[in-house]
Formats: sequence, C-alpha cells, structure tokens
Amino acid sequence: MTVSNVHTQVQVLEEEFTNALANVKNASELESLRIQYLGRKGCISKLFKKLEILTIEDRKPSGRDINHLKQKVQTALRESKTIITREDESKPFVDLTLPGNQWSIGRYHPVTTVLRQIKSTFERMGFLVVQGLEVETEYYNFEALNIPKGHPARDMHDTLFVGDEIVLRTHTSPVQVRIMESQPPPVRIISPGRCYRRDTPDATHSPVFHQVEGLCVDEGVTFADLKGVILTFAKNMLGSDVKIRFRPSFFPFTEPSAEYDFSCIICHGKGCKVCKGTGWVEISGAGMVNPEVYKYVDYDGEKVTGYAFGMGVERIAMLIYEVHDIRLFYENDVRFLYQF
Repeated sequence: MTVSNVHTQVQVLEEEFTNALANVKNASELESLRIQYLGRKGCISKLFKKLEILTIEDRKPSGRDINHLKQKVQTALRESKTIITREDESKPFVDLTLPGNQWSIGRYHPVTTVLRQIKSTFERMGFLVVQGLEVETEYYNFEALNIPKGHPARDMHDTLFVGDEIVLRTHTSPVQVRIMESQPPPVRIISPGRCYRRDTPDATHSPVFHQVEGLCVDEGVTFADLKGVILTFAKNMLGSDVKIRFRPSFFPFTEPSAEYDFSCIICHGKGCKVCKGTGWVEISGAGMVNPEVYKYVDYDGEKVTGYAFGMGVERIAMLIYEVHDIRLFYENDVRFLYQF
C-alpha cells in the first residue's frame, strides 16, 4: 500500500460518489448514500483504516487526501438534502395513514333503466326500435296524424312552438308516419324518446317526459292483437299479477280508440297517491290506426290494418320503483338517486 494507491482510490471513490449522487431522487435514497460513504462501516471509514499499514511519513499526505474527500462528500450531501427538503415542502402534504376517499360508482338513471327494459321487452316480441326527431314540423306532428289545423291539440296552451310550423314534438307518433312513408307494410316498430307539452308540473305530470310509441301494420291485424301485446308487456315488466283495462276514448289517429290502465302494483287496489285512490294507473292511449292516416303514406286501407299505442316511461317507472311523485326523477337529488 503506497501513497499513490491511496490517492487513486480516493479519486475512484469521489467519481463513484458523484455519479451515485446524481441519481438520488428522495431523502431516503440520500440517507442510504450517506451511510454507504460516511457510515461507521462506509467506504471512507474503510479507507482510513488502510492508513495503518502505511509508514508514518506516508500517512500524513494520504490522510489529507481522505479528509478532503470526506469534506467534499459531506458538503455535497448537505446541499442535496437542502434541495430535496425544499422540493418536498413545496408538494402538498399527504397523510398516508388516513382512510382513502370512497368514490361513488355511476349508475343508470331509473328512467333510463326502465326505458332500456321496455325496449328489450318489445324487441323480444319482434318490434324494431327506431328513433325520431325531437323538433318536428306541424305536418308530421299533427296533420299527417289526422289532426287538422284548428284542432285543440295545436293550441299554444298544449304545444311548444319554436318557429313557424315548427314544434317540439308532443308525442313520438310522427316517427310512425315517417317510417310508413319510407317502407311498405308490414311495419312493426316502437319509437322511444323525449316529448314536450306545456303541462304544469305535479305529482303525475311533467312538461318534459319520455314516451314509447308502438305501431304494427300488416294484413289481418286486430284489436285483440293489440290487447295481447299490451298484456304481455305488462306482465313482463310488472309481474304476472298485473291486470290491464281498456276504456273507450278518442284520438284522431286511431279508430276505435281506447285509453289503457295498469293495476297499481304499489297499493294492490287499495288506493294511493300514484293511482289517485282508484287502484289503476293510466298509462296512455291506443287503438286501431285510423284509415285516414294511411292516405298520407299511400297505404291501402282496404288491405292492411294496424294498431298503435303509446306509454309514458315515467309512469311505469313510478310503478316499478314505488315513486309517488314524477318530479323526483328530474330534481337530481342525490339522496333519491343513490337508492338506484
């Protein structure tokens, strides 16, 4: 062991330390590097012990070189610690012992869920799902459905006009006309979507609501077919105990016409807010397609017959989820929505 050997080892250690320090990323790594070079069993301590085998004359210069290295290492470590501490203090404090935040998982809105179930039920019965326009012309929303000018349904108290002869559709029935214009019979479709009417919001009415309109046109279609479809749908959605009833009514685009109700599965006929104490919940209207409508789409009313029906999605959702006020679906109260 000579003075030159010690000097060479000092240079090698200094270079190794400089390279290692450049790769240090945090205080933990810096402390490990300090122990590696300045610890009791570190590289520099081992180098000091080698001085024992040198002559007295050689110990002084070699010891000076090692001490110089030690001072460089200490200074570099101290400066690096200051930089790392400053960077850590600028970062937001995170207490890893605290429990984590539990984020809520998104769910379908109850109206969306029921609408998907309705579409799935009718698709299994052979109906095709088609979409339509929410902004419609008066022609498709009224005239082509045998609702002439001057009819009360066109009154501004019922309909939202957005321009000359342009309205927000009051039902999804215009889709029926557009489909019949585009293809010959047979037709078997449902058209779900939002509708708009100037209703005053209350427990069972909303100015914006969802409706599913159904249409079947073919040779030999009867009112019995309509009743069978509605009954099958009701039992699939609400259970085998549900009952339906048809009441005579009038709609310009169907003849004969009827309104149909589902028995209230909430109170089971005893009377509640949803069924208004009657034991029945009004769903919507239905009937055989009026032959006058066929004239607008060039169908031969002597050869084909058909039925049409509609249903309010929110009304069915109220039955399924036992919701007593339709407004709850649109208030976005998380206490209500969390239940679904």
